[in-house]
Amino acid sequence: MMATINMQQGYAAVLCVLAVLGLEAAAPGECELTRLLQDKLQYEMRLQYMKHYFPIDYTVQVQYEEVLRPSNITRMRNGTVSEAALRYLWFHVSSQAVLRIREVLPEKHPSWKYTQELCQLFDALGKEYSKYRQTDVETVVADLVKLIHSAGAESRSKAVRPKALLDNCLKVMRMLYGVPCRWEST
Repeated sequence: MMATINMQQGYAAVLCVLAVLGLEAAAPGECELTRLLQDKLQYEMRLQYMKHYFPIDYTVQVQYEEVLRPSNITRMRNGTVSEAALRYLWFHVSSQAVLRIREVLPEKHPSWKYTQELCQLFDALGKEYSKYRQTDVETVVADLVKLIHSAGAESRSKAVRPKALLDNCLKVMRMLYGVPCRWEST
């Protein structure tokens, strides 16, 4: 009980500091869930479940917009897209990438349970993002999210290795959550 109160006071202090600095803070729930995701996305796990358990050079077909790299985030930041909107975009792109990987796996595949656990974490994170509406974020982000979920024929397709999708997920997550969630640099 006392630890919970201290933790809440710590989050409140962090939020105040970030507000003074003009940074957009991540909610405590977002920080906890992304920390759990970071644990699940450790290099050894990504290597085992997304590379070793797949055939050599195996790729998954994704929309071009479903590949979110750190360079994309840097470019959008320079275009003055808010941190909250970038986290919203990261959530949609990353959760969709995990679903794309899971779609190709039979239930008995050794990676199926791992992807199921990732999906559950993203579902929980989705509840944190349920307060956002596409009208609340910058147009460029709202348009990308709509495009990702439309899966229209006009969208370009790209073959990507499952591990590369999760590598990008982790790198971008660290960029977006490392400072506001006060993660140790890894």
